[in-house]
Amino acid sequence: MPYVIADDLPDAPAGQRFRALLERPQILRMPGAHLGIAALLAKQAGFEALYMSGAAMSATMGLPDLGMITVDDVSWHIRQVARASGMPVLVDGDTGYGEALNVMHMVRSFEEAGAAAVHLEDQLLPKKCGHLNDKKLADARDMAAKVAAARKARRHLYLIARTDAAASEGMDGAVARARLYLEAGADAIFPEALTTREMFEEFARRMPGVKLLANMTEFGRTPFFTAEEFEAMGYSMVIWPVSQLRVAARSMEELYAAIAQDGGTHKMLNRMQTRAELYETIRYHDYEALDSTLVRTIVPEGMPQGS
Repeated sequence: MPYVIADDLPDAPAGQRFRALLERPQILRMPGAHLGIAALLAKQAGFEALYMSGAAMSATMGLPDLGMITVDDVSWHIRQVARASGMPVLVDGDTGYGEALNVMHMVRSFEEAGAAAVHLEDQLLPKKCGHLNDKKLADARDMAAKVAAARKARRHLYLIARTDAAASEGMDGAVARARLYLEAGADAIFPEALTTREMFEEFARRMPGVKLLANMTEFGRTPFFTAEEFEAMGYSMVIWPVSQLRVAARSMEELYAAIAQDGGTHKMLNRMQTRAELYETIRYHDYEALDSTLVRTIVPEGMPQGS
């Protein structure tokens, strides 16, 4: 039912529900969904948890992924996704928006907005997508202090420490950082931008018993692997962070080109979700039925044709 029905809201905090999903033997699959409508469509497809990418949120705002968005920007996205879907959401916390106190503020803000989990990375600002060059790493002890601060601030939020060290410090450096972050209080580790199957396998082998997150982004440094392949390599979670944005942006690009060329959208109708399908996705009539003063809306089935 709609989120406005109190009896239908989850009883357990989002972080606890996220942990419960990770206790199962199979890998947890989390497609990117940083908008309410995307969250509903992902839920409709059968997913049980979602990922919110800083790069996708930034791009939606017309900004590059260089650490420019704020805690409030991200919290606004979290609220709509958690509200729309009711599912646990893992959120990209970038570098924590500052030092220890800023990280603690982020954790409290994200929890209050409805997030289930967050990952925090060991880059310096201006941070970059993990699959780009010339990333600057924070001192490992400074990152560990941020992880400890996040642990102190959280009530139920699941904490994942991301390390971008493999590219500049090699596997030994990435593993050493990961162990330090675990000692500081991280629940899981996200080794970013590993470039071969062998690297994924080695990292997992050197992190026995640790929950690991894999990033299957397109057009990056990681080869294509399926969720099942990541699971076989020892990973507990996998994200497809920007895939939905890439598909949606391409579709919008084609739509605007068609309007410019054809003078209207008539050649694009077969590419569109119908009004009835949209209303079904957002449960329009379920909300409408809650208010007996509303007259049930009659959805047009077709379009009038000009003579």
